[in-house]
Amino acid sequence: MFDIDKWQEIFATIAKNKLRTFLTAFAVMWGIFMLVVLLGASNGLQNGVEGMFSRNAVNSISVRSGKTTIAYRGLKPGRSIQYTNEDYDHILRSVKGIEYSAATYSVWNAQVSRGNDFNTYPLRSVHPDHRYIAKTVVIEGRYLNRDDLTEKRKVAVIGKDVADDLFKNMDAIGEYISIWGIPFKVIGVFEDLENQREMRYIYLPLPVGQQLFGYGDRIEMFNVTTGNLPVHMTVAMADEIEQLIKQKYRVHPDDQSAVNIRNNNVEFQNITEIIGSIKLFVWVIGIFTIIAGIVGVSNIMSIVVKERTKEIGVRKALGAPPLSVISLIIQEAVFITAIAGYIGLVLGVLTIEFLSGKVEGQTIFTNPEVDFNAALTTIVILVVAGAFAGFFPALRAANIKPVEALKDE
Repeated sequence: MFDIDKWQEIFATIAKNKLRTFLTAFAVMWGIFMLVVLLGASNGLQNGVEGMFSRNAVNSISVRSGKTTIAYRGLKPGRSIQYTNEDYDHILRSVKGIEYSAATYSVWNAQVSRGNDFNTYPLRSVHPDHRYIAKTVVIEGRYLNRDDLTEKRKVAVIGKDVADDLFKNMDAIGEYISIWGIPFKVIGVFEDLENQREMRYIYLPLPVGQQLFGYGDRIEMFNVTTGNLPVHMTVAMADEIEQLIKQKYRVHPDDQSAVNIRNNNVEFQNITEIIGSIKLFVWVIGIFTIIAGIVGVSNIMSIVVKERTKEIGVRKALGAPPLSVISLIIQEAVFITAIAGYIGLVLGVLTIEFLSGKVEGQTIFTNPEVDFNAALTTIVILVVAGAFAGFFPALRAANIKPVEALKDE
């Protein structure tokens, strides 16, 4: 039941000690404010990192070639390693657990035209599974398939920006574009929401690009995805791929430059663990800051009890039960803590909203925010901490003997 008398006493006590109450409440407010801001910032960092990884399949292993740096079996260092179709096929035959796979060869400035419209665009000659590795979203037509490769069809899947440049508002599917004077039929248009630059690419079947543009049987790199395999098994898979390539090209086992392998499974796990540690650190710092504020609230309530010893003695002499005295002190502590914490929470959220607008478009720091669970947890901490701050002073007040209290000066 709402007891107006208690609230009148609480407000009277606060009004009597404005500065003391403000400084105590400020400590709580600052602790909540810092906790909210730091949590929002860590979420922004997490969103940015996850956004960077989401441009390609997180469960992927990419393999690029390099140059040897260690002499081995009579061969001098400085040899360039060049992968071929046979290397790619050998890996697929030998390594178990591969989900999707694609080899690529890229040209960065290809002359592309349609009628009087022309421009330069990057090309990628790829296998059909590349769409799953690059997370390509086909919005019109279709993607490359196995028949396009085996029959060496002159077909192309173009990015949305390419379609907008060359076809304006027209339907591009079934139309032809010229790549260095060679006609290619457009079979699909794609977009990539995670990486806007991808939408200026043109995808061709790998054998067609190799044949028409003088690649021979060379490939630039290849990627494989690992499905739902645990991280330690993807590490074993990456090691197996590296050993197979080094054995074929007679590369020293300790040479780290000849075969460049990036295991996104491991990198994503490492980044996730680092961000998790940062969040834990933020919570620890925030909680200890709040505890410092709560200690201040507890101290001020102890002072309040001491100042009101005679008043509490009179209450008890008139028959006030101990629970009534305890609830009054705890209620005041919870009120101060809750109001200060709520102000800190609101200021923290507003600060995060301000930062969110300032960092819009950034890569590494994206959409800082405080999720509902964190806000709810913060509110629970406030209520519990406020009650805890008032409990011991309230217990002391409840144990005051009326006779001794009336003698207190």
